[in-house]
Amino acid sequence: MKRISALLVITAFIGLFTASFVFAHCEIPCGIYDDKARITLMNEHITTIEKSMKQITERSRQTPIKYNQLVRWISNKENHANELQHIVTQYFMTQRIKFNTKDYEKKLILLHKILVHAMKAKQTTDLEHIATLKMLVMDFESLYFGQSHKN
Repeated sequence: MKRISALLVITAFIGLFTASFVFAHCEIPCGIYDDKARITLMNEHITTIEKSMKQITERSRQTPIKYNQLVRWISNKENHANELQHIVTQYFMTQRIKFNTKDYEKKLILLHKILVHAMKAKQTTDLEHIATLKMLVMDFESLYFGQSHKN
């Protein structure tokens, strides 16, 4: 059991380390932004985290437990939560939300809540965090694009 725990910790650490290098967006600034695509990616990451949670729960109940598959789903959940956090911080908070924009504080609060619930989604398989993340991204999208924005 100690080996399995150690393997899970090592796998999670590797996932955290490698996820920070994925989908980097330049800060030179390049002027190439696709805000709608980032919202779509955020929702895609949330859906993937949700599927991972369900797979983790399902595979944890199997006898015998196939630990290699369980670890892969755990790593997948971690990686997609990290990628979600990366979009929030590196794309929106660093590059897109300007100090003097309308509803600056409200946007930051929503983004911070997304970060916190992404972190909580890494820590558990509680699907309530998925429902909250979906709602927060929807609220952020409405605020960011304005109420008249249609998908």
